[in-house]
Amino acid sequence: MKHAKAIVFTGVRQIEVKKVTLKSMSSTDVLVETYWSSISTGTEKMAFNGLIPSPPFIFPFIPGYETVGKITKVGDHVNDSLLGKYAYIAGSFGYTDVNAAFGGASEYVVCPVESITILDGIADPQCGIALPLGATALHFMDLAEIKDKKVLVLGQGAVGILAVQLAKYMGAKLVAATEPYQNRLNYSEADLCINPNVQDVSASLAGHEFDIMIDSTGVMSAIETGLRFLKFHGKVIFGGYYQRMNIDYSQAFDKELSFMAAKQWAKGDLLRVRELIRNGNLHAEKIFTHSHAVDQNLEEAYQQAFNDPDCLKMILNWKKT
Repeated sequence: MKHAKAIVFTGVRQIEVKKVTLKSMSSTDVLVETYWSSISTGTEKMAFNGLIPSPPFIFPFIPGYETVGKITKVGDHVNDSLLGKYAYIAGSFGYTDVNAAFGGASEYVVCPVESITILDGIADPQCGIALPLGATALHFMDLAEIKDKKVLVLGQGAVGILAVQLAKYMGAKLVAATEPYQNRLNYSEADLCINPNVQDVSASLAGHEFDIMIDSTGVMSAIETGLRFLKFHGKVIFGGYYQRMNIDYSQAFDKELSFMAAKQWAKGDLLRVRELIRNGNLHAEKIFTHSHAVDQNLEEAYQQAFNDPDCLKMILNWKKT
């Protein structure tokens, strides 16, 4: 039975690095040594604050579903050519003494081989951290049927920035983005970049009617404002988990708008994103703004990731450099 150090949420807004016990490997499992993981500012933040009371999130639990590491051991029925390869891991349930709500924030991870994504051909394997966010943004594009459409993206956090890149790559006619934090907006590749704190949104978008609005903010007032710029029969993609919806219905009624909630990417989307990164069509490295060593004041890293608007994506380094 192997032990590993892992990040554990021990209670509401309480975090520790603890020794945990890994489950024994099955014949179809792999053992991955973690090089990098990341902090999710959506679901993981809600879980940290005790806002997701469902069974997988019962304290104490291991967070993390954005992990990249190197395969160091394979089960008897796994091809040993995978040894030494970098892989993306979407979390793990491979622990015996702690809840694994996500399970990826561990020094070593045991997981089924079919649950990993090999990162061959990517110049910087750290970019594998962006696979789930990229797949989330790609799912927006698929739901929106983006080609030849005019698209308004609300929010230029990590997902919003990737959504803009993908909308342009996948043939959107025009992409506009709104974001109240200028440092975030500076990373955007949108055709029109609007900071509502310093620009008049109505004046900036004058003359434009959008086919699609993608929300990556969860801010009801921003959504309400955005609805004004949709055309008749426009479509809204809600790009996250919203505890409650509270928006004026009049725009939806008058324009017969369609609303779609994007829950999770489809099978195969992680591989599609890997290919986009490999071929230079998605610049995932743009969202990696901050990094922090796991063995140094972790609470500081989490607080910055959750509360600093300039922090698009916090990378946790598990290997000493």
